[in-house]
Amino acid sequence: MHGSVTNFDAHTLALLALAWCLGDARRADRLLALTGLTTNDLRARASEPALGAAVLGFLEAHEPDLIACAEELDVKPADLAAARTELEA
Repeated sequence: MHGSVTNFDAHTLALLALAWCLGDARRADRLLALTGLTTNDLRARASEPALGAAVLGFLEAHEPDLIACAEELDVKPADLAAARTELEA
């Protein structure tokens, strides 16, 4: 889908991961249930680093999703983890 992580900053990578998560209804429901976020939170806070970190943390907590998202975004799973760390700083 996209190039390497060097083409994305942490925020952009988190937004792409969020879009990937929301592309599947069951995954989106699980994201909301496990993070405590609401659809209103997603709309209002999409630009906040904490929301991006929460989305990436959600992916890290379920390795199959982490790997699938990384493959779709053409990045390494470790790149998603590094982006979460950067957004939490």
